[in-house]
Order: sequence, then C-alpha cells, then structure tokens
Amino acid sequence: MRNFLFIGIIFFTSTATQAQEEDRQIQKGNDLYKQEVYDRAEFTYKQVLSKDKTNTTAKFNEANALYKQSKQVDAVKSLEELLMNTTDAELKSKAYYNKGVIFSSQKRLEESIEMYKNALRQNPDDKDARENLQKALLELKKKTPPPPKKDNKPKQNQQKKQQQSQMDRKEAEQRLKLLEQKEKELQQRMQKQKSQSGSGQPKDW
Repeated sequence: MRNFLFIGIIFFTSTATQAQEEDRQIQKGNDLYKQEVYDRAEFTYKQVLSKDKTNTTAKFNEANALYKQSKQVDAVKSLEELLMNTTDAELKSKAYYNKGVIFSSQKRLEESIEMYKNALRQNPDDKDARENLQKALLELKKKTPPPPKKDNKPKQNQQKKQQQSQMDRKEAEQRLKLLEQKEKELQQRMQKQKSQSGSGQPKDW
C-alpha cells in the first residue's frame, strides 16, 4: 500500500467570466509552484483571490502551496472555503481528498476517513480516495486496542468461595444435627437409668 498522495495544483480553463489577467496570474503561480517556490506561488494565488474571491482554481492551488510549506491548518481552511463556494463535484471531490490527506498526516484518522468518504460521494470512481480510505481504516484498526480479555480467575475464585461457604454451611448443619442427636441419645440414656433405679426416693427400712 502506497502512502497517502496529495492532489497537486489544477490548471484553469478559460471561460467568458474569467478575466485574462487572472488566467495569466494563475499560470504564473503554477510555474512558481512547479519550481517549488511555494511561498511566491501562494502570494500569486492570493493576488488573484484579492480581486476575485470566487476563483476556485486560485483557491485550490493556494491550499496546495500552503500545504507544501507545512501550513496545514491554513491549507485546510482554504479547502473549507473552497468547498463552501463551489458546486463542481469533481473539484469538491479533490478538496475533500486533500483534506483527508492532511488529516491522515496529522494522525486524525477518523476525520480523514470521513473526508475520503465525502470525496467518494462526489466521485465514486476515485481510486486514490478509495485506496486511502482503506489505508486509513486499516491504520485506525491497528491503533484501536482490542477489547480486554475476560478474566475468568475472579469468577473461578468467586465460585470457589461460594462452594466453600456452602460446604461450611452444610458441615455446620451436619455437626449441629449430630450434636442434637447425641443430646437426644444422652437424654434417653438418662431416662432409662432413672426408670431402672426407680423413683429415686429413699426406701423405708
């Protein structure tokens, strides 16, 4: 299983609503990103966003530039803003996926699992999201301690104690019966002796 892969920058597609200047700036940011000059790439994307907050390409790429600078908190924030401002299923899938990768790297496995699931809801054919989901689930399973084994010793000890107390009770009852029996026999013997020796009154001579 390979490591969690982060989706790189995306390239704009010019539309009637996109100004040529914005396209040119994004291209400049992309070139800087490919040269691994991430701080300058981030700055360039921010310039586009200062003029057009709804530019989803600049927002997505800004998140990537932040991630490459280990600014993970800011990268997540940018991706969340993007998710709020786009209805494009493919772009949403990529944003959720990258959030999942960031959470995986932070060992926030439960949150990353949810992000990969969201990515697959937007794009069920995303093999990378499916693979990362399985990997995150496997890691979470490894992290979760197994349920404690039931210790039978306390139960066995308890059973022994119960058996012992039952035996003690039975023994006590038997001894008591034995004592009562002996007492009965003694009384019977004494009565026999009395009857044999008469009333016990002194005889007149």
